[in-house]
Amino acid sequence: MSTVANLKFLFSFIILFLLISASLGGKQSMTDVNVIRVGVVLDLNSTVGEMAESYLSMAVSDFYTVNANYQTRLTLFTRDSKDDVVGAACAALDLMKNEKVHVIIGPQRSAQAKFVANLGEKAQVPILSFSATSPFLSPNHNPFFIQTTQDDLGQVKAITSLVQAYGWREVIPIYEDTDYGNGLILYLKDAFQEVDVRFPYISLIHPSSKDSDILEELKKLKAMQSKIFLVHMTASLGSKLFVLVKNSGMMREGYAWVITQGLSSLLDPIDSKIMDSMQGVLGIRPYLPNSKHVKDFERRWTQNFTSLRKANLFGFRAYDTIWALAMAVEKANIKQNSSFLKQNASVSKVDLAAIGVSEMGPRLLNTIRSTEFKGLGGYFRLVKGQLEGYFRLVKGQLEASTFEIFNVIGKTERIIGYWNPKTKRLSREVDDNSMTSEIDAYSISKEKLKQPIWPGDTTNQPKKLRIGVPSRFGFSEFTKVEWRSDHNDKPKISGFSIDLFLAVLDMLPFPLPYEFVPYVNQNRQSAGTYDDLLYQIKLKKFDAVVGDTTIVANRSSYVDFTLPYSESGVSMVVSMKDNEKKNMWIFLKPLSWDLWGKSGQQLVTIYADHMGLYGSHPNTELHSKLNFNVDGYHEDSFVRELLVKQLNINESSLKSYTTPEQYHEALSKGSHNGGVAAIFDEIPYIKLFLSKYGSRYAMVGPIYKTDGFGFAFPLKSPLVSYISRAILNVTQDKDKMTTIIRKNFASQTTCVDGSSAEISSYSPSLGVYSFGGLFIIVGVASMCSLLIYVAKFLHFHWPASNIIPTEGSFWLRFIELVKHFNQKDLCSCSFRRNESKLNPTISSSVGFGASPSIESIDDEEKHSRSSSEGADNVAIDENEEIFFSKAW
Repeated sequence: MSTVANLKFLFSFIILFLLISASLGGKQSMTDVNVIRVGVVLDLNSTVGEMAESYLSMAVSDFYTVNANYQTRLTLFTRDSKDDVVGAACAALDLMKNEKVHVIIGPQRSAQAKFVANLGEKAQVPILSFSATSPFLSPNHNPFFIQTTQDDLGQVKAITSLVQAYGWREVIPIYEDTDYGNGLILYLKDAFQEVDVRFPYISLIHPSSKDSDILEELKKLKAMQSKIFLVHMTASLGSKLFVLVKNSGMMREGYAWVITQGLSSLLDPIDSKIMDSMQGVLGIRPYLPNSKHVKDFERRWTQNFTSLRKANLFGFRAYDTIWALAMAVEKANIKQNSSFLKQNASVSKVDLAAIGVSEMGPRLLNTIRSTEFKGLGGYFRLVKGQLEGYFRLVKGQLEASTFEIFNVIGKTERIIGYWNPKTKRLSREVDDNSMTSEIDAYSISKEKLKQPIWPGDTTNQPKKLRIGVPSRFGFSEFTKVEWRSDHNDKPKISGFSIDLFLAVLDMLPFPLPYEFVPYVNQNRQSAGTYDDLLYQIKLKKFDAVVGDTTIVANRSSYVDFTLPYSESGVSMVVSMKDNEKKNMWIFLKPLSWDLWGKSGQQLVTIYADHMGLYGSHPNTELHSKLNFNVDGYHEDSFVRELLVKQLNINESSLKSYTTPEQYHEALSKGSHNGGVAAIFDEIPYIKLFLSKYGSRYAMVGPIYKTDGFGFAFPLKSPLVSYISRAILNVTQDKDKMTTIIRKNFASQTTCVDGSSAEISSYSPSLGVYSFGGLFIIVGVASMCSLLIYVAKFLHFHWPASNIIPTEGSFWLRFIELVKHFNQKDLCSCSFRRNESKLNPTISSSVGFGASPSIESIDDEEKHSRSSSEGADNVAIDENEEIFFSKAW
């Protein structure tokens, strides 16, 4: 029994000895610990400030629980900035001057951090901020400032890729009017311009704005055409904004809302009111690996801080900042008695100069920059150069990491994809780091993301282009609107222009959601002219117009057109009478009876004027203009303005028509029977009309140039260049164009009479047959002249009976006649002139009226009679001589 008692006594003594030793050792350990004073500047009345204080305290406790053997201990001295820049500066001055802190964590906001960073540089006290994300806070400008979080520039490319993926060309940014808000928008605007995305409007909301002011701004935004909004705000202002957005009816179908990481990282599913007002919102925030360490921390956080929000990114950054600082302090061997070196009081008497300069600040700064570890947010490295890891600091700033894209659904945040900074593309999986081709990288597609639920609890992507389409009865081959009651009163829209536009969309490098909206009134009739339809784009009722819209100068003042996809020009179609198609006297048609009585100069002048108006075509009724006949034009088109203002045609002599059938009826009647003499229209319509009635009508006259059909968009729309390039690709693809043309114009390949459709314009030149009548006139006149000449020749030169006996053969007489045909007529004037030149004396004596003697006269008469013997007894008077001279 005594032995047992002795053992108990010995055991108790050993335990007591161990306890005393441990107690003495602990006291010695605590005596050797260096307490490092750390200042903390937070807005304790804000969500981030309240949570950050708890994260920092928990981080200190966790670190020294794991690292109990460290010879340094961080002691936190917290000050409230009261959400004010001056308050933050005063808090920092108080910590430096009165608490003699070696480092300051905070302040919370970017504007406060900018001021405090300048104080830290003067006192050489490192300033560590885990929540100030403004790009203007570059450590390059202040070496004693360290951002232990990513600045907002890291998310710019991710946001740009998301906007590209959904094909949005216009986005309205809504941001708070602070340094935090202004810092991102400038960089975001430049990034959007590189991908042809523009800001049609920029909305600024000050944090102190009243609800009435915000509602007034939302009312203005609601009236705008663009329904895609990008919100860049802090949690306090952003949560208030979305509650008002829902109350304004802007969280319904057709709207899209995207929030940046500042608001995305602070969403709290516990706050049901805020989450209900953000249903369908897309958000972007840095991706946090869901490691075992993170899960354990979130479990302990939920157990210890049930009244606070759930763990978030800013909390993880604050937690990792404490761990990085504790490691750096231990590594730098900071002593407890390290103090500020007092400045010379003679230099300045102000309180700021009395702070002094930290003795250990530069060494601590370098140690913090070189600290690296794996924290809650991943691998945490703060170095001057670029090192590998999830987070890399380049001269005091963390490098951009992978971003996750989430969709607010119910009370949860569903991850729909990721953006990788290495591949610069979207993906559904976070570990999708496969390399991509240049084409694939450019063709960012929403198909690489999971299907989100948009505002209004719909999967229909906003914002669809609201495309206006002309609605009319005539020439439906280009655009056709069919209303069908069995399709929820939604019209079916088809036609050549529509099919071509759809083919163009397939050529775009990005998706382009759209919806066709017919331009009709309540009675489903056309609501106006083509000019009225295009003007709706300027009024922001349509995002574009697709149809057979002609590119003309006056329309370009309020819309931008793409490149044309059809041939251009305005011409005239007239009727051809059946009996005129083979009329040899058609060349007389342009000449009225008045012209025959005019002089040659007047004839040429009037004829030239007529030819200028009607192209000198022989097969047309060119007298319509001369007699002021009625002409027709295409209803609701710009042709009417062309005829009245450019060609100076009397407006009262014009009639409008809509369909090819109306064209046919009006031209068949003619202007004198209630119809028209000609119809002016654009070449594509004329060709379509001639494809039905080509054998009866012709396209004639000069062509007034236009730029053809094109698609219309708002002025300075970035889509114009993309659509124009796609139009070139489609129109130059023969197979595609053949397919589209056959689909819409297959039924018009022949005329109504079965002959081939001649849809090209006739040549204005005159054919040989057209002058057949003129050739007949000339031929008859020539033949008559020849017959008269032959008759007279036979009459005067037929051999007499004294030369050839009567019983002589007919052929002998004919041969004799032929011999005389080529003989010279010595009695003609020409031979007399020649003879006078050979015998000037006789000629002169005769010519001057000398009195010849009777003997000479008798001799001459004898000579004449003797010379006449054996020759033709032909007597040619003066008139006959002139006739034959003219004939030859």
